[in-house]
Amino acid sequence: MLAVRSATSRGDDETRTMPEQASVPAIALNDPLVTSVEAARMAAVRRYDILDTPPDGAYDRVAALAARLFEVPVATVTIVDEDRIWFKATHGLEGVTEIGRDPGLCASAVLTDDTTVIPDTLLDPVACSNPLVAGPMGVRFYAAAPIITADGYRLGTVNILDTRPREISEADASTLGIWPR
Repeated sequence: MLAVRSATSRGDDETRTMPEQASVPAIALNDPLVTSVEAARMAAVRRYDILDTPPDGAYDRVAALAARLFEVPVATVTIVDEDRIWFKATHGLEGVTEIGRDPGLCASAVLTDDTTVIPDTLLDPVACSNPLVAGPMGVRFYAAAPIITADGYRLGTVNILDTRPREISEADASTLGIWPR
């Protein structure tokens, strides 16, 4: 399954299934169900004790392989914390160890079990204000697959980023989605 977010020519989000474009639904953060799911997800993140750990060759290889396989300049492995996105591994993104969770590419992608694809980040109402998009790096394409534990918790994401808009096939999205499972 693939979750693709894009804005329509009218400026609103559109939801459709692949190969067309689909949106990640808006989440009401004050909803008690969302709050309890997020609390359980954060307990899983803490249980894995990965935040703020030193670099690890296995994660670095995943990022490097993703960049090479998808022919993108940047690939990352991130863990979504309560208020930040922490980079466990980066390829092509030197010196960045974390960014704020909001507005978040990874923070949105971790909300679904599906691969998230944003073909043009400047057309996406959430992504366009992300520091990696609005800042000097100028990310224009983003795709992410959630890292899902054996018991179903989404800890973070494996991400591919490009400085130009682009599309990926459903097969490529499926390939991105198999690594973290």
